[in-house]
Amino acid sequence: MKVWFITGASKGFGRAWAVAALERGDRVAATARDTGTLDDLRARFGDAVLPLRLDVTDRAAGFAAVAQAADHFGRLDVVVNNAGYGQFGMVEEVSEDEARAQLETNVFGALWITQAVLPILRAQGSGHILQVSSIGGVSAFRDIGIYNASKWALEGFSQALAQEVETFGVRVTLIEPGPYSTDWSGPSAKRATPLPAYDEVREIANRSRAERVSRGPGDPTATASAVLEIVDSEKPPLRAFLGDGPLGVVRADYESRLAEWEAWNDVAVRAHGGR
Repeated sequence: MKVWFITGASKGFGRAWAVAALERGDRVAATARDTGTLDDLRARFGDAVLPLRLDVTDRAAGFAAVAQAADHFGRLDVVVNNAGYGQFGMVEEVSEDEARAQLETNVFGALWITQAVLPILRAQGSGHILQVSSIGGVSAFRDIGIYNASKWALEGFSQALAQEVETFGVRVTLIEPGPYSTDWSGPSAKRATPLPAYDEVREIANRSRAERVSRGPGDPTATASAVLEIVDSEKPPLRAFLGDGPLGVVRADYESRLAEWEAWNDVAVRAHGGR
């Protein structure tokens, strides 16, 4: 039996994984901005669920929620930083407030919860942190540049974190989904005020997005078995895609990067200077 702490548990991946954990007999501290959205979980699973009201951008509240969950269940085994949203808009279009809000939630929200749980996991000598990233955390796409920036930042500190905490028995996995039928691009999304200059680019972005989901978006509930397999693994991956599209996108992206780096390597070597 594992104890989970899941942010953004009211819908999408957070909800699907909370239900899967509870159905197999695990315990879940489920956070949401509105705990009323968790009432059905409480009614169905009783004391196995601890609903917690949390805005992940509030660092003190995050530390308090983590402490409450650990006190209530006696330990934490799986910590899922799932809370986040998509910010749409070309880089030039995104306002300062929109950019800061995106980073506050997607980067700092995950950072605060990670910092809050680490003393507990280190003391236990065990634990697994799942950082919900995206295909947009390893590649980048028109019209979501600030979202990409937030997920690339999450990827960067999480890869470093994995190396820092491995000796304490703590594991880190970056979950990198492709397109799924969550409300990431729906009600939860934010959209910058468009500039007419980018209308043609926006059409290209929309066509590209449609191509990436040409086989239809994935079903969030279908991801649960994969996530359970990851958290039950003795050697979980640092990175794991979800969906049948991301690997092809990233393979092409990285082949292009490597080819370009190789093509410019003579320039790079000359830039090293004399020995």
